Amino acid sequence: MPENSEITLPQSGLAEDILSQFVGKAQQELDATATAVAAQQEEQLHHLVTFSLGREEYGVDISSVQEIIRATDITPVPGAPVHVRGVINLRGKIIPVVDLRSRFRMAAGETTDAQRIIVIELKGKRLGMLVDAVSQVIKISSAIIEEIPEEAITLDQNYIKGVGKLEGRLIIILDLNRALLLTDGN
Repeated sequence: MPENSEITLPQSGLAEDILSQFVGKAQQELDATATAVAAQQEEQLHHLVTFSLGREEYGVDISSVQEIIRATDITPVPGAPVHVRGVINLRGKIIPVVDLRSRFRMAAGETTDAQRIIVIELKGKRLGMLVDAVSQVIKISSAIIEEIPEEAITLDQNYIKGVGKLEGRLIIILDLNRALLLTDGN
């Protein structure tokens, strides 16, 4: 307790009343601190599904991911944009599949058993993202996520939210609305 603080004693002068004053004040301070710490910790954690394209690792917010399925039976659609591999029938729903390698202007990869389609939902639309392999689900603190320098990307590559540095790895975190051309005006 600070040396120069004044204490107002209750009228009763009972030790019980004096202590209850201090305990009540201390509990309020503890509650306020605990609430602030909990809110700060909650804000700082990002839950990501990570996947690979070539040698790079990417992450997307898990709240957008509906499911992850094997990459089979993609039906090509004539006249579709270059980065749209085709469509799949997922339990009676037709879902377009975006080839992220093509979308990010990467060389085409080999078809392997590790390839997966990450089914996501954005703005009420379901889409599939074709990736080389799904790695894991991680929790990452916003303290270790940095913005990518402007010099490192072009205007049409503004689909990167940031880069997470985790255990010697760099995870490129995607803004799905921009990565899949779902932003307003596109």
